[in-house]
Amino acid sequence: MHSPFPSASSLPGRSVRRSVKAGISLLGAAPALALSLLCALTLSACGGGGGSADSGGSPNPGTTTPGVTTFTVTPTLNGVAALGAPLTNAQVKVMDGNGAVVGSASTRPSDGSYSLSLSNKVLKAPLLVQVSGIDAAGNPQVLHSAVPIMDAAKPAMTANITPLSNAIVALALGSDPQPVFASSAASAAAMAAPAASAASAAGEFVKSMIKTQLSDLKFTNAAALDLLGDASFAADKSAQDLLLESLRVQLSKNNKGVEQLLISNKLSTSPTPEVQVSLAAAQTELLKTTGGTPATAITSTLKLASTAKATLDNLPLLDELAKGLNALISQGKTAADFKAAAQLSAYTQHNSGDKDAIAAKLADFAIKKGQLGRFMVTGCADDALLVGLCKKVLVSANVSDASGALLAQFSDAVSFTKGANATTPGQWGLVGNGKGFAVNVYPVSVIHLGNDGAAIAAGAAGSAPNPWVGIQVAIQGQSTTATPTKLMDTATVQLQSGYSIPFAYCSRKLLCLSDTPGATSVKPTGSITELVLKQSALGWLGSAESQRGAKYTASFTLDDKPLAETRVAYLPADVPTDAPTARFPAIDGLSSGKPLTAEAIRAGLTINFATWAAANPDMRLISVRVLLVGWILPLFVDTEPPNAPLTTLTLAPVALPNSATVSAEFWLGAQDSAGRRFYTRYALPTQ
Repeated sequence: MHSPFPSASSLPGRSVRRSVKAGISLLGAAPALALSLLCALTLSACGGGGGSADSGGSPNPGTTTPGVTTFTVTPTLNGVAALGAPLTNAQVKVMDGNGAVVGSASTRPSDGSYSLSLSNKVLKAPLLVQVSGIDAAGNPQVLHSAVPIMDAAKPAMTANITPLSNAIVALALGSDPQPVFASSAASAAAMAAPAASAASAAGEFVKSMIKTQLSDLKFTNAAALDLLGDASFAADKSAQDLLLESLRVQLSKNNKGVEQLLISNKLSTSPTPEVQVSLAAAQTELLKTTGGTPATAITSTLKLASTAKATLDNLPLLDELAKGLNALISQGKTAADFKAAAQLSAYTQHNSGDKDAIAAKLADFAIKKGQLGRFMVTGCADDALLVGLCKKVLVSANVSDASGALLAQFSDAVSFTKGANATTPGQWGLVGNGKGFAVNVYPVSVIHLGNDGAAIAAGAAGSAPNPWVGIQVAIQGQSTTATPTKLMDTATVQLQSGYSIPFAYCSRKLLCLSDTPGATSVKPTGSITELVLKQSALGWLGSAESQRGAKYTASFTLDDKPLAETRVAYLPADVPTDAPTARFPAIDGLSSGKPLTAEAIRAGLTINFATWAAANPDMRLISVRVLLVGWILPLFVDTEPPNAPLTTLTLAPVALPNSATVSAEFWLGAQDSAGRRFYTRYALPTQ
């Protein structure tokens, strides 16, 4: 397979300089011939013809621009967006080296593929591609790819968009590529330019950090592996797709503001990224014409991601489980049928949901005429890997109808059973994670706004400072059954520094913070503060608790089990040192002349958050709440947020009492792809 990456000596700008020198050397002997040869050489170096890069796109005879390619037919771009499973119904945008948007499309619901015709025949390298959508686990994703150089003789181009292509582009640019697509054309062009010259070396650098996975998947010629433009790539559990399933690849900014590339074995139970790379330092090395050593930008002790080969060997058969379940769904099987199905024979429980619950969920998909998409590996439910084997693999899949519309996301744990003999293939089955409840922790930022959308002054209405940060501890307090039941009375969460915090049942889905150690119940407030350890108010929270991978240990006794147990959760990202206002979810159109009012809530409020959603494609809305404060008990009404790309939501009317002592709050919550949560509280005046 031919690599699409140019060598440093083959870049268009360098070819032009060599061509010019060659032409000058001929001028002394035969000026007319030399001038003719010079023009021909220069035009060839520019992709087959000169052309201006203005918005008109028409070639300008007699001029040349380095890196510009003039196509004689309309160029096209196609590819696949995937993270192990296809990224479906996602939005694709293409930008050329001038910072101009030259095409857009949507990925197909079935396989994550896309195709489009570019709007200009005169294009400057590189082409940058961005896809934004929701993955099979319900997490927002913004990924990038590139066509570093173009060839006028090859107008049909390919750019696959995956976490690995995103890593290559980020290394070439020296930063997260997302701001390029939010910048002016001139700024975008300047930021994108290094991708043309550094992408080749960046691709090789990425492959050097995942050598173990390449070996496990039997890539005998890694140099030929094309992580950007392989036209044969598909999200179908083939080798290159399993490479994505085996790795966790992220871009992140640490608490010192350094932008990093993080690479890990996706099935590792360790919360700490294995390979950490400074993007800016790596780019400096990648841009060197000679002697560049990007490995010096690796700041972690490990230089290679680890592997889970024993599990990876069995993953090609994972989609057979989805096919088997889909066959039962299409036959309209009942919950009793699913409970008796071979695919659920070893099922125990998943975060308190038993076999009855999972069978009922699958039967509901049959009623709604939905089908499971390809499974995406999200992690391992085991406490530790044993010789590269994860016994309970966490997976997710989209559930869609025949039109491709998303109905739900399905998440659970699966396990592999070997075949009876060497000629009998093994099979995957649903087993659940075996846990009686879920516990998670998230970095949190909270901002307090007035009903006009303006920030409340620090120190007012409990908003000091504003915004403030902390850590949300989400301990499941109720079962996920149709009629929720209490799982436990109390729990204690131990921080990494050794301090412990009490939680108690509060008649809600999650346990609430308790001021009384050992209390078995507390009154809920409905505010996010009942779930969040506020960094500015809790002296026990130090830097260790605020960093990615910080360990939180929950001790508890379930109602149906007399013995005390412990569960561990790890912080998925650093608590941000600053929280830009633009990251907080916001309602469009609020002002002093058009505030959020109790009357609107009583009547049934319709909110629009399109402006925020457009500015934050890597985030999704996760909660919407109306909260009454000052009543006998705090009362709140939660509304399920819409799935992207929808950006409007109509709330049912809420019967707010007419009382001088009762006020209302309106809360919006959002989460980014790294697990950071942002909450906005709108305070309405006392009625």
